[in-house]
Amino acid sequence: MPLSKIAHTRSGDKGDTANIGVIAWREADFPILVREVTAERVKQFFGDLVKGPVERFELPNLGALNFLLHGALGGGGTVSLRVDAQGKTLGAALLRMEIDAGD
Repeated sequence: MPLSKIAHTRSGDKGDTANIGVIAWREADFPILVREVTAERVKQFFGDLVKGPVERFELPNLGALNFLLHGALGGGGTVSLRVDAQGKTLGAALLRMEIDAGD
């Protein structure tokens, strides 16, 4: 199923690094996020768009994961020629990622 069934996102930028927060709608779904939404899968999902590594940070008290996608914004902000130089749409795009919600 798509990630959007169990989570919502918020994304932005800091220079050439995109930041995506993935927040479970329900506390009970947080373990699924931890299992299914890995740094490796996020990197694979975005493919060549992300030039550098992807880091994942767990925030269990918020039921959330935070991802840093290094080298994802074409230089970032004012120097990027990308339509979305601040990475605002990357979170919405990630919600299309297919996950296995089964136990």
